[in-house]
Amino acid sequence: MKRQEYNISVENHGDSLYRFAVNFLKNQEEAQDIVQDVFEKLWINRDKVEFEKAKSWLFTCAHNAMINFINKRARFTKLSDEIQTEKVESFSFSFESKQVINHIVGILPPLQKTIILLRDLEGYSYEEIGDILSLNPSQVKVYLFRARLKIKKQLKGRNELA
Repeated sequence: MKRQEYNISVENHGDSLYRFAVNFLKNQEEAQDIVQDVFEKLWINRDKVEFEKAKSWLFTCAHNAMINFINKRARFTKLSDEIQTEKVESFSFSFESKQVINHIVGILPPLQKTIILLRDLEGYSYEEIGDILSLNPSQVKVYLFRARLKIKKQLKGRNELA
């Protein structure tokens, strides 16, 4: 990849990569750090990455970086604090619809969360998501179905409590 192709990749994919990271991490500063790190890695590996595959490479790298970041953060967070927070949030009915959906998506397993965000928020095809996550399109569909089913069950459970 040449310098000009790298710059085109940054321009073409920077906004969608940032949006993906913000929606995954729910923190703008952390998302900016991830995106910056991913583009730095692209620059370092520019001789190994083909320009045509840069989008897939960027999203794969961002997904892996966010998973690593979450795992690192989880090591420093006490489990009891997380459980207590989830209990308080689950009984709070003052959420607006969008906040409820964001909360439910936020508690999905990382792979399902990534697929939901890439498909429903960013509009990627099953094939593109498969390329990003090294899955075949059928696997993507299954994970997406399961994620949507979990969201539906969570929403149904909230409605029954209200």
